[in-house]
Amino acid sequence: MKFLADMEISLLSVKWLKDLKHDVVHVREFAMKTSPDHLILERARQEDRIVLTCDLDFGTLVASSKGITPSIIIFRLNNETSENINIRLNEVLSTASEQLKTGVIISVEQPRYRVRKLPIKS
Repeated sequence: MKFLADMEISLLSVKWLKDLKHDVVHVREFAMKTSPDHLILERARQEDRIVLTCDLDFGTLVASSKGITPSIIIFRLNNETSENINIRLNEVLSTASEQLKTGVIISVEQPRYRVRKLPIKS
């Protein structure tokens, strides 16, 4: 799978995903660490990447756009260490990989996650 990790996602998580043979880049690699969220979303859309973030604004932007891409995984955890994010992300990827290919927003909490298919209907 292809991912674009936002600033809140640790480089340790990026390395972990790369070790699992995923195509993942961090916004720092694109010199986008201070870019507005809509530009990061556009980059993810152009490259068919799933956005990894802790920023709720990404979900709001994608939902309001009525688009079906990019898929977003939003971590809403009390403990946002790379180790905890990796554990939760592993669970999501093992059960929701096919859904991520179709355009979804996944909100990851402890100990569950919620999947909403794009586009979000009012």
